[in-house]
Amino acid sequence: MEKSVLIIYTGGTIGMVNDPETGALCPFNFEQIAKAVPEIKEFGFTIDSYTLPDIIDSSDLKPDLWENLCNIITKNYEKYCGFVILHGTDTMAYSASALSFMLDNLTKPVIFTGSQLPIGTIRTDGRENLIAALEIAAAYLEDKAIVPEVCILFGDKLFRGNRTTKVNAESFDAFQSFNYPPLAEIGIHIHYNYGAIDYTPRTGELSAFTPMNTGIAILQLFPGLRPEVIEAIVNTPGIKGIILETYGSGNAPTDKVFLSKIKEAASKGTIIYNVTQCLGGMVEMGRYETSRKLLKYGVSSGYDITMEAAICKMMHLLAKYQDTNEIKKYLNSSIKGEISINRVGF
Repeated sequence: MEKSVLIIYTGGTIGMVNDPETGALCPFNFEQIAKAVPEIKEFGFTIDSYTLPDIIDSSDLKPDLWENLCNIITKNYEKYCGFVILHGTDTMAYSASALSFMLDNLTKPVIFTGSQLPIGTIRTDGRENLIAALEIAAAYLEDKAIVPEVCILFGDKLFRGNRTTKVNAESFDAFQSFNYPPLAEIGIHIHYNYGAIDYTPRTGELSAFTPMNTGIAILQLFPGLRPEVIEAIVNTPGIKGIILETYGSGNAPTDKVFLSKIKEAASKGTIIYNVTQCLGGMVEMGRYETSRKLLKYGVSSGYDITMEAAICKMMHLLAKYQDTNEIKKYLNSSIKGEISINRVGF
């Protein structure tokens, strides 16, 4: 089968060009992509594009988009060797995380990319990002994809999607993966980090579980957090899971009022997920006295998960499973390479 890659445009800065008459930014017609980015004509494979009927600013992202993207990929999976999703940067890490959990038995690249400047501007970073994403999406070795994962490509690096966070609103190096090495680095050549890529054998057909339970809340700790705020979150109707954003290695206050609210929530069956506020490092439940009580009340450890991945993982598991113990088991496990339970340096 001839190699071909599908570009899916959802919206975002990369797909904007200057209207020559008004000077305003307007959506780019990706059917004319070869004219705007003539370099892609050098590729020896077919490039098709699909623009969503209703493109969005990524700040307006809702889980419905993730279901839509999964449906597009599953329907076209046999036709294309890889997929490049053009997406706004603000919520790209959420979408990449969500698709990593939704898609099962993925054996082809699904690469998110975007830009900080529109593709129609002189200094755009979008051109290089798009070209590199297309090259990696079509990169195969012995009929197997070199990177069979959901990824984010930005600047000169390819990251695992559910390990990535946007860290800069202006820099061309807008994304980082603090707790997992890049899957590839892009320079004169593309250097793949084969030891970091997930090559788990997958023999089943691609499938997608797309429901998401959005009944979750984030409780970020800070000095002076008022008890009534905690109570409001714990007692919000429909909340099934709380992400507790803790200090350092998973530490929280030891005062009786705070702990009583956590115990109350846990006793009602609310899933509580301990995620550190730190960008690097990991939660180590029980290392200090300040986290021992959380462990006692059944709070699950997020280890070194990103906040974006934690949110998507919890919504995914709450939709997929009903049993609390089963949900906790998967929260405490790496299901798509999103956490390192016994992490070593890299």
